[in-house]
Amino acid sequence: MIPVEDALARITAALSPLPAEIVPLSGALGRVLAAPVAARRTQPPVPVSAMDGWAVRAEDVTETPVALDIVGEAPAGLGFKGRVDVGEAVRIFTGAPIPEGADAVVIQENSTVCDRRVTLTAKTWPGQFIRPLGLDFSAGEELLPAGRTLSFRDVALLAAADVPDVAVVRRPRVAVLATGDELVPPGAHRGPAQIVDAARPALVAFIREKGGIALDLGIARDREDDILEKASGAVDADLLVTLGGASVGDRDLVARVLAGGGADLDFWKIAMRPGKPLMFGRFGATPLLGLPGNPVSALVCALLFLGPAIDRLSGRPSLQASCIPMRLATPIGANDRRQDYIRATVEPGADGIPVARPAPVQDSSQLRTFAGAQALIVRPPLAPAVEAGGIVDALPLDL
Repeated sequence: MIPVEDALARITAALSPLPAEIVPLSGALGRVLAAPVAARRTQPPVPVSAMDGWAVRAEDVTETPVALDIVGEAPAGLGFKGRVDVGEAVRIFTGAPIPEGADAVVIQENSTVCDRRVTLTAKTWPGQFIRPLGLDFSAGEELLPAGRTLSFRDVALLAAADVPDVAVVRRPRVAVLATGDELVPPGAHRGPAQIVDAARPALVAFIREKGGIALDLGIARDREDDILEKASGAVDADLLVTLGGASVGDRDLVARVLAGGGADLDFWKIAMRPGKPLMFGRFGATPLLGLPGNPVSALVCALLFLGPAIDRLSGRPSLQASCIPMRLATPIGANDRRQDYIRATVEPGADGIPVARPAPVQDSSQLRTFAGAQALIVRPPLAPAVEAGGIVDALPLDL
């Protein structure tokens, strides 16, 4: 068995970011930039008004009140084609270009109009309420670096910079194959000894949540021909994820069958609980990640290994949450040689440190407990017992 940290390092080291593709900005949300993006225009492209008011020469409004002649109007998108000379003012609106000759804006609240003259009651100075040329960015300036996952705010920035499409890392295609005669899909007829396949739908959802494209290969029966036939559906995938069959039972066929079909396995046991029977290697040219068949074990392993693998293929650093200190609500005993991930609910702490309450039963078949957990308490190998009130490291889930 190898440590969790070694397994994660070997998985991510074996993967590389996928090639780039060009997508329209409207479809770029959540994608990872494959190259830096520069502005295609200067924003604002000319000095513009930051307020509704009056464009004036600041030297005409050093003493107030002062009355100026109204010589025109500057709407946003059109502007004023003339020039502001001594003793003149132009009605201006937010975003409109500053007319030639003007160098300040007096807000409309500090003005009264009578006939074709405006009386201003507030002094001004050069540059007041004017957004200068290039205040936000200039043409050719790098706005976003390669490797950034685009948010809605980034989309707004690129749209303002006149960027219609971007180069992003191609979304990983991740094939999912469950194995086992005992499994049936949710809602299907099942025999008295069969169980509902919960891990495969969950992994499909997890892959999509991580930004990948899930290829559902279904359920392979415990026959060598069926396993190989269904696994061959991953030929165009960037990663094949199998569920079950990675342990040492007589009917745990996946590792043996795939090895016979050309798989090259790097490792197949990890010193962790839940999730010991996890394997990694290649099935032909496709990276292979074999998860345990037990749903909770599979999903804990997905959080720890599949998520970072998808991040790596997607061209971003792992977004896996880091451990944070939490205070125990109840005591936990000493740990053995496997790194343990204990499901826990989390409550606010009076001192600002969250309080983790371990579930009383940690059976790896209990999906309800896993779904209700807000954190996984991480217990390193041979960690000593910790009393209630002690501090432990925990991996947040839904906090």
